Amino acid sequence: MRLCTIVSEQGEQAAVVTAEGIVPVEAINAYLGKAWATDLHDMIEEGLSPRIADDADVTPVKLDPASVRFGPLYRHPRKILGIGLNYRDHAADLDAPYPTEPASFMKCDNTIIGPGDVIELPPESERVTAEAEIGVVIGKTCRCITEQEAASYIAGYCLIIDMTAEDILQRNPRFLTRSKNFDTFFSFGPELITTDEVADVLKVKVGTWKNGTLHRENVVSNMAFPPFYLVAFHSHVATLYPGDIISTGTPGAVVIEDGDLAQCRIDGLGELSNPVRRRR
Repeated sequence: MRLCTIVSEQGEQAAVVTAEGIVPVEAINAYLGKAWATDLHDMIEEGLSPRIADDADVTPVKLDPASVRFGPLYRHPRKILGIGLNYRDHAADLDAPYPTEPASFMKCDNTIIGPGDVIELPPESERVTAEAEIGVVIGKTCRCITEQEAASYIAGYCLIIDMTAEDILQRNPRFLTRSKNFDTFFSFGPELITTDEVADVLKVKVGTWKNGTLHRENVVSNMAFPPFYLVAFHSHVATLYPGDIISTGTPGAVVIEDGDLAQCRIDGLGELSNPVRRRR
């Protein structure tokens, strides 16, 4: 099942992605007399029932994806956890020591934007990078689970472009939080792809693109700490809640400038793109 959030005059609302088009959850409720949650974060909290996909198939409202404006999947996760230097090749790019444990950091919800929204380069930084990543969305509350149990706690996967004010970070590694938390520094969407749609996440290829040109790509199996391990590891640090996001690291960060188009492409999952503008 694939889910998204679309933007209309009524605001942002959850929708189901079908082969025939996009079906707003509100349309399903109106046509079938159902009471599905119409916010994607609420849907995750309630548990993503596959029955809603069946309801979407029989609902006559089918919107052309080309005519729809996609928003971020949701606005207010309780946690966004980022993972630094999770591909060995990326650590080598930065001439950085290879971490022996997950190098995690936090992002705030002020950073969130959706597909097509503008990434704003802040005047405080002269060197911002964009990093394509596969995101793990938590589906059930979990605490102190094992790596073998992790799959059952994941709602699905999504595409992410994470930004870093790299020049600020290079001045002092203690400035990581600041370098990661400027407004517009976290894009995710356009779809949440449930785990049943991804046969083997370790075989998925993630690519950082800019202006239609591939910068760097890698396969999830080349992560030092793969998705299931990351979920289990962080569940021993803090309770993970439905809708929490783990952004699992990038195969390569690309410097972005005013006028660029930052892109994440993941085989079988789709594409996420955002234009870049310098904020003055």
